[in-house]
Amino acid sequence: MTIKEARFLKSSTGLKGCPRDDLPEYAFIGRSNVGKSSLINMLTNRNKLAKTSSTPGKTQLINHFLINEEWYLVDLPGYGYARMPVAERGKMMKMIREYVLKRQNLVCLFLLIDARLEMQKTDRQFLEFLGSNRVPFALVFTKTDKITPMQVRQNIDRYKKNLLESWESLPPVFLTSALHKKGRGELLEFIQETLR
Repeated sequence: MTIKEARFLKSSTGLKGCPRDDLPEYAFIGRSNVGKSSLINMLTNRNKLAKTSSTPGKTQLINHFLINEEWYLVDLPGYGYARMPVAERGKMMKMIREYVLKRQNLVCLFLLIDARLEMQKTDRQFLEFLGSNRVPFALVFTKTDKITPMQVRQNIDRYKKNLLESWESLPPVFLTSALHKKGRGELLEFIQETLR
């Protein structure tokens, strides 16, 4: 797939404010500071489409981008940011859950995981939520350039083993590096295939 056009459409505070659900939608989510904005910019080949920040918890709205006038790319707020007040965190998780469970045109949710880390409690909880609600998703491991290829393999093998303890099969898995544009072709090919 070639991305010819990518433009910001709108930000919403909840499901009701989202654009009409008349186009296929692919959403990106992960713990705060997982490299979501960098991955979206790499994927669309636009440096500043999604705003990157060194401050975790920057994205607090549902951001829609229209790609090639054919599908929506959605930047969802990060979860698990400890410094956010509990009430705010609860409100944000409610917004995320409502979007993920009720958005009719959501084709796939890309769950971003930092390849350098072992499975985090917040990621496990979110995975269990997706599994129990049968939400179609794929795992996207980010920041693979920050450790050696062997460490990446070992960490991801551990992750898969962990998942297979309670899951019958694994979702699609992608390895990415925003810096080196690794995984871009595979992700776009997956989107192209599922768009058909």
